[in-house]
Amino acid sequence: MARDMKLVAFMQAQNCSNYPASWRHKSGMPDWDTPEFYTRIARTLEAGKFHLAFFDDRLAIPDSYHHDYRATVKYGVRSVKFDAATIATIMGMATSKLGLGLTYSTTYYEPFHVARLFATMDLMLGGRVAWNVVTSLNDSEAANFGANQHLDHDLRYDRADEFMEIVNGHWNTWEPDAILRDRDSGVFADPAKVHRLDYKGRFLKSRGPFTVPRSPQGQPVILQAGQSGRGRAFAARWAELIFTIYPNFEVAQKSYASMREALGDNPAVITPAIYPIVAETRTMAEDKMAQIEKLARPEDALILLSEVLNYDFGSKAMDDPFTQEELDSLTGLRGILDRVVQLSGKPNPTVADFVKHSARGTIHEFPVFCGSPKDVADEMEKWFTEGASDGFVVAGSYLPGSYEDFVRLAVPELQRRGLFQKDYAGKTLRENLGLQMQGGRPRGMAAE
Repeated sequence: MARDMKLVAFMQAQNCSNYPASWRHKSGMPDWDTPEFYTRIARTLEAGKFHLAFFDDRLAIPDSYHHDYRATVKYGVRSVKFDAATIATIMGMATSKLGLGLTYSTTYYEPFHVARLFATMDLMLGGRVAWNVVTSLNDSEAANFGANQHLDHDLRYDRADEFMEIVNGHWNTWEPDAILRDRDSGVFADPAKVHRLDYKGRFLKSRGPFTVPRSPQGQPVILQAGQSGRGRAFAARWAELIFTIYPNFEVAQKSYASMREALGDNPAVITPAIYPIVAETRTMAEDKMAQIEKLARPEDALILLSEVLNYDFGSKAMDDPFTQEELDSLTGLRGILDRVVQLSGKPNPTVADFVKHSARGTIHEFPVFCGSPKDVADEMEKWFTEGASDGFVVAGSYLPGSYEDFVRLAVPELQRRGLFQKDYAGKTLRENLGLQMQGGRPRGMAAE
């Protein structure tokens, strides 16, 4: 079979898209707090044959900027955060082929709870669910769950490995043919084919047996976004779909090759994030982009940088360089620091450098593919065919219009070129992503 591009919609269960200024767009729908908003997007994505819609998440309102939440609330910078499991289920009930993924933390939930939630959703949605595995990263999340701070970076991943062993272990405790439903004999299931886990690790333990049988795809698909050294090792062991952020094509090519090397025999799908802005002509698209860009406020970047690096970016002047001690104190998403140092060429960047080179809070945080359907498809084809991606995580600049434009204009051009599917390959997410049905011992677990 020819290699085909995978498309994932990057969703947020909140008052805005990934672009925090999206709620200010006059063409954005204001009913983001209703089920109709999400079902409308779901049907659009399924009409465009998207493989998956997945929800990013944080477990706290951004409140590190000036050590206060009021600017976040005032300017609507991701200030509302729903439980994405409810939203994804609503979208799944409105569709029949679209995959639904959501983020759940290995730091603040229990493995059995996560295993049961995702297994139940996967059954109810016919094998279309994915779990985006995160270890959580900011101190506000820790405070909401009664902790003073997170475990150190590598320890979080050590604990997450155990978490994954438990979740995968529970998903595999019901053999595929365990349920008999023999009414005449009164036998519901074969107890010899339902197993207890009895897991005991350094951080976690869980007994079982599990309470949910297998879904049509065996078990949910695993997403992961780790790009640090330890994160890559975690992804190589567990991930089936990897979400990445690359600032440009040249970096993407190099990073894609490096990630492939780190993955080894793991054939995981690698999908970098982009903002496509497409219109009937390049001039119309550029006008549209100009309108979108001017919606951003300076506070958006500072609030989101403070959140993701656990440092008050309101405590320094814009042109003040960070000391080495201050840089060493930054925690959270260290990849942003690496990006800013690399792109600025400064070992001690300023606040202004962080704002400019992280592009946090703007549409330029991800590469922007702007233009006519041909222009956008040209860029996507280049990345896909020249070793920079296996597909894309498509972020919306305003909702639902940016997805409607992409499906109406860009998708037919990608299909015409033979790059993207004209219909779904099957009913389950694994079938549609070209992943193996899971039924035996999951990858990463040792034999008993």
